[in-house]
Amino acid sequence: MSNASGAVHIDSANLEDIPALCDLLHQLFSIEQDFTPDLEKQRAGLTLLIQQPDRGTIMVARDAKGHAIGMVSAQLVISTAQGAPSAWIEDMVINSAWRNKGLGKSLLQAILDWASQQGATRAQLLVDMDNAPAIAYYDHLGWHTTRLQARSLLL
Repeated sequence: MSNASGAVHIDSANLEDIPALCDLLHQLFSIEQDFTPDLEKQRAGLTLLIQQPDRGTIMVARDAKGHAIGMVSAQLVISTAQGAPSAWIEDMVINSAWRNKGLGKSLLQAILDWASQQGATRAQLLVDMDNAPAIAYYDHLGWHTTRLQARSLLL
């Protein structure tokens, strides 16, 4: 994948990526009603996920200079409905300057490939109900709306 700025590649996140990933999460959480950007919490969560690869992964899209320009994460849960692992997809965000170039689709495919390699038979994600562009994007990619409603409780 490339554009006028050069080639883009996708690989797994590492600890050195955390500042750039925090910037991307700030962009994402600034438009989602259920979340508020909090640098220390995002740094802690990213560190945990990178340091515990048996639980999940973060895939990063990088520009020709190696800078993180997009990310998506996945974590594994056991689905009793599927009788197999299932992947929770989160934190899908592309830097605004890089949107509409097919990068999101490539990132999602990379994370779905990872999930399949881990034995996952289903992937699911949450989307802000007021984010019409995101809803349309996932519809366009073939993601199905379910009859389930997300609920949360802080512990």
